[in-house]
Amino acid sequence: MSVLAISVTILLADTSASPAPVHAAAPPPISASPSAITPEGPAPEPVEIPSPPSEPPQAAASDPIDPNTITVNARRAVPGDPFQGINTTTYSATQAVDEAIVAPVSMAYKHTFPSPVRSGVRNVLENLHEPVVFVNFLLQHKIGKAAETLGRFVVNSTIGVAGLMDVAKKRPFNLPHRPNGFAFTLGYYGVKPGPFMFLPIIGPTTVRDIFGRWVDLLILPAAVGKPFNTPAYSISTVTFTALDERVQNDDQLTKLREGPGDPYAAMREAYMQKRQSEIDALRGKPGKTAVPPPIAPDTGEMPSRPQP
Repeated sequence: MSVLAISVTILLADTSASPAPVHAAAPPPISASPSAITPEGPAPEPVEIPSPPSEPPQAAASDPIDPNTITVNARRAVPGDPFQGINTTTYSATQAVDEAIVAPVSMAYKHTFPSPVRSGVRNVLENLHEPVVFVNFLLQHKIGKAAETLGRFVVNSTIGVAGLMDVAKKRPFNLPHRPNGFAFTLGYYGVKPGPFMFLPIIGPTTVRDIFGRWVDLLILPAAVGKPFNTPAYSISTVTFTALDERVQNDDQLTKLREGPGDPYAAMREAYMQKRQSEIDALRGKPGKTAVPPPIAPDTGEMPSRPQP
């Protein structure tokens, strides 16, 4: 055997005797969670702890108020004033109109016409109302007061130049003006005032006073006719009365607006107390002295306390 053959035989023997190469198995994948593999074994499933619910956001004190938000202000119902909501709205609107228009016009009337002229106009309007006062004193069976009213009307209509001067209240006559009307007559016979109302132009009033005033306004037109049943007379009378009353009540209105408390409630209480004291005086009962309301009642004047 040649040397070459012997070498090949040895090489083949070594190759067959060598062990096959062993490939190492790939390690198992490791979980991304550090607790996935523990010495004790597989880790338990993770437990999620819920976070506490968040509170609804609170509006900051400085947050602007939504202009579309409707705010309801409740008022406690007052006996005798079931229309308080409407009345307060009318009262506020009336005060705004008064400050913007009525007050400036009234002050212009005051500064344009001196006091004697304004007093003369007031005396004429009061004298024209004396027949109404006379009729109501008769209805109340106060014959003496009715006779005094008639005498006052005659004196002022003649000596007083159609009522321009109030001569009757002075000596030797001593016949003061005593306001009266059908509303007083109704109260005298026990008719209750009914709900309180605050009406444009008219101001504070009640159902009884509205009806009584309507009857008073019919007496002269029905009994005399022209000029008392013409629009010109009615408009001029209402205008001059309103201006004169606004001038006289300027101080009271100012105190009412600048004073403490609710001006509407103060005005209502003053009006109701004054009306009741007037009725009590007619019936001969002592009544409480009430502060005159700062706005003229529906009678178009600030009546003084009538004599029993």
